[in-house]
Amino acid sequence: MPLFGMPGGQELLIIALILLVLFGGTRIPSLMRGMGQGIREFRKELRSGDREGGEPEEKEKD
Repeated sequence: MPLFGMPGGQELLIIALILLVLFGGTRIPSLMRGMGQGIREFRKELRSGDREGGEPEEKEKD
């Protein structure tokens, strides 16, 4: 039997309650939104690198 595996329903509920206590109900949606935006940006950069046939170019920030 593996020592560490995927958390089940009860473990996920406990993790969610701990996050709720630590960050509060108003901060969690903004944290998840920021994480989603980061994932979308990462995937977008991966796709643009694939289309260019190499590594993506460095973009200058304004």
